Amino acid sequence: MQSQADYVLRTVEERGVRFVQLWFTDVLGRHKAFHVTPAELADALEEGMTFDGSAIDGFARFSESDVLARPDLTTFQLLPWYGEGAGVASVFCDIVSIDGTPFEGCPRQQLRRVLSGAREQGYTFFVAPEIEYFYFNSLEASGAPVPVDRGSYFDLTTDDAASQLRRRTVLTLEEMGIGVEHAQHEDAPGQHEIDLRYTDALTMADTIMTVRLVIKELARQSGLAASFMPKPLSHEQGSGMHTHLSLWKEDRNAFVGDGPYGLSLLAQQFIAGLIEHAPEITAITNQWVNSYKRLVPGHEAPVNSAWARFEQSALVRVPTVKTGRIESTRVEYRAPDPAANPYLAFAVILAAGLRGIENGYELPAEGASSRPLPRSLAEAVELMENSQLLHETLGEHLVKWFLTNKRAEWASYRSEVTPFELERYLPLL
Repeated sequence: MQSQADYVLRTVEERGVRFVQLWFTDVLGRHKAFHVTPAELADALEEGMTFDGSAIDGFARFSESDVLARPDLTTFQLLPWYGEGAGVASVFCDIVSIDGTPFEGCPRQQLRRVLSGAREQGYTFFVAPEIEYFYFNSLEASGAPVPVDRGSYFDLTTDDAASQLRRRTVLTLEEMGIGVEHAQHEDAPGQHEIDLRYTDALTMADTIMTVRLVIKELARQSGLAASFMPKPLSHEQGSGMHTHLSLWKEDRNAFVGDGPYGLSLLAQQFIAGLIEHAPEITAITNQWVNSYKRLVPGHEAPVNSAWARFEQSALVRVPTVKTGRIESTRVEYRAPDPAANPYLAFAVILAAGLRGIENGYELPAEGASSRPLPRSLAEAVELMENSQLLHETLGEHLVKWFLTNKRAEWASYRSEVTPFELERYLPLL
C-alpha cells in the first residue's frame, strides 16, 4: 500500500512542484513557513525541520530552544494562486521537541490535545465559521483606510472589483478542496463574508489559516488590500468570526434532543459552559486591543454572556433548523473575531463547553446574562490569568507567554496618543 509520504513525493514529481512550503503558526496565529525544494523534501517529510524556537513568539524556553517542525502529510495541497507552471505546494506542521514529544508552545498541538481528550469521552467536535473581512484600496498607516465599495448586506451590485475578487477567492478555495457554504457582501462598506462548510475542528483551524492567506494574496494580486482587523472603521460594524458548533458521538449529532428548540440536555450543558466561561476565554477568542472596539453595543456584537434564539447580539445563538435537517442542530458562538488564532480559539471554546457537560451546568433562562464580557484587552487578560480552565487547557508555558505579550501590547496602547484625542482635545485644552 502506498504511504502518505510516497503519495506526496509522487505528486510533487508528477505536478512539477518546485517548492514546498512547510507551514506552522506562532502563538498569536501568524503564519510561518520553511521553503524546501524537491531535492530536500524527502528528508523534510521524514525527519522534519529543526529550528531555533526562541526566534518565534511564544516558542522560547528556558532550557532548550531547538524544536522540530514535523509535517502532517494529510494536509499536503497545491497552491494554485502562484499561477500555471510555478509549482508551489504546502503542508502544515506540528511543532515537537527534539525528543519527539509535543511542544507545549505549539497552538496546533494544544488543539490536538483538547480534541484527544474529547475523543476519549466519545465526542468529535465539528465547527463551521463565518469569516468576515474588509477589502480596501490600500492599507497605508498614514491615512484612514478607504473601502473598495459602498455596499451593504447581500448587495448585488454591478460586477465591480470586490465582487470579482470574492468570486475568484471562492473558486480558488474550491480548487484547493476547501468547501465554501456561501459568500456575500456584509453590512459595512468594503466588508465581505465567506462561510465555510462544517468539518472537524483541527481541519478547520488549518483551513482558516489557508483562507486568510488566500484572501490576502489574491487581494494583493488585484492591487487591493484585505484585512481581518476586527474594527477597522469607526461607526461601522466590525468583523466577526461567528462559529457554528456541534458535538457528535457514535456518528450522531449529540446536540439533537427534545429540549428547547430541539436541543439535547448535553447541548444545553455545553451552552451553559460557554456562558459561564466566556469572560475568561475572551482573551483568546478576541486577542487584540482593537478586538474590544468591536464588542460594543449597537453593532450586533455580544457584550454580555447570554444566549438566545434570534437575538443577533447574543453571545450564543441557537439557529433555526430546516425541516427534515435535524442533524444540522448546532449552536453559534458569536464572540470570536477573524484575527484570533483558530487553534487556540477552538481549544478554549471546546474546553468551556465540555466543562459545562462534565459538571452538569444548568442552562440559564434565554436572554438572561450572568455577567458582561470584558470591555478591554486588559480586563480580558486579568480574567485569563485567574482562569483555572485556561491554565489547564493551554498549559502554563503558553499562558505565561500570552499574558506577557498581551500586557506589553496594552501598555503600548495606553501610551499612544490617538487621532481622536488630538481632534477633540488639542484645540480645546
